[in-house]
Amino acid sequence: MGLRTKIGIAIAGTAAVVSVVMGLLVHHRTVDAQFASARSQIGDRLQTAVQDHAAGIDGDRTLVDPLDLPKPLADAVADGSWGVYLDRSGQVPQMWAASKYRKEVVALKQPYGREADAVRDLDRVLWISGGIGTALACVAGLLVATRLGRRLTAKAGAARRIADGDLTARLPLHGKDEITQLAAAVNTMADALAARLQAEREVTANIAHELRTPVAGMVTAAGLLPPGRPSELVRESARRLRGLVDDVIEVARLDGAAERLVVEECELGALARRSVGAAGAAGAAGVTVEVVRDVRVETDPRRVERVLANLVSNALRHGAAPVTVEVDGGVVRVRDSGGGFPPGLLSGGPQRFRSGRQGVGLGLGLTIAQGQAKVLGGRLRFANGVAGGAVAELDLRSAVRRA
Repeated sequence: MGLRTKIGIAIAGTAAVVSVVMGLLVHHRTVDAQFASARSQIGDRLQTAVQDHAAGIDGDRTLVDPLDLPKPLADAVADGSWGVYLDRSGQVPQMWAASKYRKEVVALKQPYGREADAVRDLDRVLWISGGIGTALACVAGLLVATRLGRRLTAKAGAARRIADGDLTARLPLHGKDEITQLAAAVNTMADALAARLQAEREVTANIAHELRTPVAGMVTAAGLLPPGRPSELVRESARRLRGLVDDVIEVARLDGAAERLVVEECELGALARRSVGAAGAAGAAGVTVEVVRDVRVETDPRRVERVLANLVSNALRHGAAPVTVEVDGGVVRVRDSGGGFPPGLLSGGPQRFRSGRQGVGLGLGLTIAQGQAKVLGGRLRFANGVAGGAVAELDLRSAVRRA
């Protein structure tokens, strides 16, 4: 049940309770006032009737020792006092008044139907007015709840954009209520997060740039070493270090990469085959490309190759052969035969500087792949296959060329 419905139900329920309470109060006060007025009137008439009876004059409505006198009233006047009793046993309620005079009981009775009808009419009016009031309260509650719901929905949408990485999104601020205060707090948090991430990117990029020159010199010097196993180890380490520096710089530049897209029309199947070659994985290494349905896409081919090459390299490093790259329309799936993605990656996505299942690498490959996919306007999804293994799916259907 949504907040909008809860607010509407709460307001409608409150209005209904108020209507019932007010109706009960009005009903009881009216009944008491009617009974008090009728009691006073019949009491005055009874006093006059007793006086007339004492003088030997009995009116048409004066009853002396009536046989149908209600027993509660007869018991009340047995000690010489007088009393009033409302008899509801008949079809029409009757109000009795009786008093003891010597050994006789002088009584009066009058119909109480008009008063009962007035109470029924009042109850009917109270029910109708209460229902109308509750309906109006429901409408007012729904209007208030709808307005609050729209404000909360708009703010939730902006908050989701911030959570998805759009740190330029801000929640609208209207009014001075608690919702506006919450929105202002979220905006402040987004500003602080954006500043922190920007500082992190700048520091990372500066460090990587500072390392690029000495690493390039190291790679050049390693190439001049005499042949041998030690030289090969030095050259391999230098190449890996240079690749790591390049990855760090690419991660730092991803936010502004959309401005440098070079869009071309090409076949997605051919891009997948070139990506396998870029990953350094030939068919003998256990990587195969299957083109179920090839399509032409309008995209940046270099970035697509970069994404797929990183996915294939990650599958070979953290998964196990055989690795299959499947092209089906505008979707490319990379499957391996390893143990699958860890639960943390499936729930929160790839995180930079967080190693994979085997503790190898810094988590930059999948981070770069996800960032490049976002720049391309596509989506990169991660899952584990039903029969085992990890499945990474690059969705580029938005870039498929329409005939």
